[in-house]
Amino acid sequence: MKIGDLLSSRTQFITASEIRELLRWATADVISFGGGMPDPSTFPVEDIAKIVSYVLEAYPHRALQYGATEGVAELRQEIAKFSESYAGIKAGPENVIVTVGSQEALELLGRVFIDPGDVVITENPTYMAALQAWRVYQPRFVGVPMDEHGMVVEALEETVRELRAEGARIKFVYTIPTAQNPSGLTMTQDRRKYLLEIAESYDLLVVEDDPYSYFLFEPIQVSPIKALDKSDRVIYLSTASKIFAPGFRLGWVIANEEVIRWFNLAKQALNLNTSNFVQYVFLEGLRRNVVLKNLPHVRELYKRKRDAMLAALETYMPPGVSWTRPSGGMFIWATAPLHIDTRELLKVAVSQYKVAFIPGHGFFVDQSVRNAMRLNFTYPTFEQINEGIRRLAMAIKGA
Repeated sequence: MKIGDLLSSRTQFITASEIRELLRWATADVISFGGGMPDPSTFPVEDIAKIVSYVLEAYPHRALQYGATEGVAELRQEIAKFSESYAGIKAGPENVIVTVGSQEALELLGRVFIDPGDVVITENPTYMAALQAWRVYQPRFVGVPMDEHGMVVEALEETVRELRAEGARIKFVYTIPTAQNPSGLTMTQDRRKYLLEIAESYDLLVVEDDPYSYFLFEPIQVSPIKALDKSDRVIYLSTASKIFAPGFRLGWVIANEEVIRWFNLAKQALNLNTSNFVQYVFLEGLRRNVVLKNLPHVRELYKRKRDAMLAALETYMPPGVSWTRPSGGMFIWATAPLHIDTRELLKVAVSQYKVAFIPGHGFFVDQSVRNAMRLNFTYPTFEQINEGIRRLAMAIKGA
């Protein structure tokens, strides 16, 4: 039997995640700037151990049972309260659905909204795994350029105008406005307001992916776009992975009730419900203030790691290499001279110099940029950051 002959046509759009593949290379002798992993020293292990014990004592039958597709009611209420107090987002539990990480939320967006040929507008570059999740639904991706202040919303407006003139069906604008992945850049408050004005004028949905606003290193005064949303057109995604523990795979969506209802229906067929046990553990984490108590330490550590990588880049990189200065988050976006293809550079960097990174082409909607790379600074140690950048610079000099 040839399984390949039985596969659906959709499988031609299913590709391996370069990031997940790269994680397999993170052996003991390779310094990896590849994955977007938090520093494990930031996990509140002692608190989680106490919470797990409490959950199994206090309500084991609920925690270990199947649950409601939309999530544990008390957790949805707590997420709504947390989102208002921390981010200024006003929502009730009816506006919240709990997902298996925010990656599942991206999958639900594709299932519910995208038909073949529909237009999805993103920053360019954007989160690689979002493009990967949606390609199976065969949209037409349209990228909007960025500068040091995030998405260029004037270019967004011109893009929307042109697409509407040609009769294109725009499904949503996807943005990571705060400490963007992969660039680390943050959209200004004025641009956020302008983006919403464009969405109002052209009746567009906006998808705001917000895993990194908990880690802003600079005194930037910005609000989530969802907090500015007066017409319920923003679908807001966030996650516990960066602020609690990624191994629990828990995220959430905040949106209007109709969107939540459709996500609920789509999720029923996908996995019935997010782990009840994980939900109760995170519920207690919020109730006991574990998340907010831990954030200042994490933020300060990641700022020092960012500064260490910036200093190493300044020290070791040859002329012709440039990089962003991220305002927060987990990544620095570096650009090599035009003659360097970072996919080829990666092979040499890993095999000869024992250092890994993510080539940048996969973050672009048309994969046209070949000389960029994403560098993660949160997972490696300070020593690995300095030594890894030194090795990477040597690889670039030899290219």
